[in-house]
Amino acid sequence: MKYLLDTVIFLWSLDPFEKLNRAAQNILVENKDELYLSAATSWEISIKVGVGKLQLPEPPQQYVPNRMSTHGFRGLQVTHRHALAVSELPLHHKDPFDRVLIAQSLTEEMPIISADAVFDRYGAARIW
Repeated sequence: MKYLLDTVIFLWSLDPFEKLNRAAQNILVENKDELYLSAATSWEISIKVGVGKLQLPEPPQQYVPNRMSTHGFRGLQVTHRHALAVSELPLHHKDPFDRVLIAQSLTEEMPIISADAVFDRYGAARIW
């Protein structure tokens, strides 16, 4: 089964797993499934590093691809179809990055691993 990682889950998965619940830990540890990281997550991380809201041990251009490779995460591009699907979403959530992730989850029929309960209001399959 394919799963999409929320940005915070990607970041938490790189540290000791104490912030992740059992369902998320099992999926990440077993690594039998296909785990995807959206290009929107790289964009969000880059912006947060740039404005000082997130600190990483190395530049995002190295950090994200290195961790993706180490953990076997696959990339998911943001397509026009994904971007346009955002216009169909109600405004339960104003974060543009999360809205793209929700659109990708719904469009690709891929459950999203996220601690954010607001995602449930969109009907996206959320693992937490």
